[in-house]
Amino acid sequence: MAAPDRIPVSRERILEAAARVYAMHGFRGATTRLIANEAGVNEVTLFRTFGSKGALIEAVLAQHGHSRPTVALPDEPLDPRAELTAFVAESLERVREMRPLLMHTMSEVDERPEAHEFACRGRHHVHDTLSTYIRKLQERGLAGRDVDVEVAAVMLTATVMSDAVSRHIVPEVYPPIESAAEQYVRAFLRLIGADATASTAPRSPASASSRSAPR
Repeated sequence: MAAPDRIPVSRERILEAAARVYAMHGFRGATTRLIANEAGVNEVTLFRTFGSKGALIEAVLAQHGHSRPTVALPDEPLDPRAELTAFVAESLERVREMRPLLMHTMSEVDERPEAHEFACRGRHHVHDTLSTYIRKLQERGLAGRDVDVEVAAVMLTATVMSDAVSRHIVPEVYPPIESAAEQYVRAFLRLIGADATASTAPRSPASASSRSAPR
């Protein structure tokens, strides 16, 4: 057990230590003793501050889930290629940063409700943001009217998650990391019947449908 605290310990310091231990060991392996040692405090301080290990880990996940501004797409599409590329690049970066936490929470979703919420929050956000954006492109005639919006959103969301979580395991199957977002978006725009160089000029629904119709 760590020695008794000699100076005041901030809540943030304990959270940072708990996040490192949890990322390495998961919920079961992240004992209060390990967390206390990592934070340089005693276990009494942990329980005094958070009440229980479960509450501490839940606070860790909540902090990481809201530590950065939400990634968004514009309400009014102006440059789909640039906007989607920026969105995908930022989403990839966020998931890569959270990968160690995500890997553990995904393995614990059947046991711990807070793990389920954390593991699914980001995926839901990316999917819902993409679905809304695709519908706006359709309204402006910048995407095929007959595109299955939900399926298209699932495919790009799954691509982001796969790259961010599995690239380090099988790097050879993914495009170069520096151009991955752009390549994914280029393929995605073709999938939804949009030109990779789509501009702000609206196309008629008929022309959008004709581009997406089989030839």
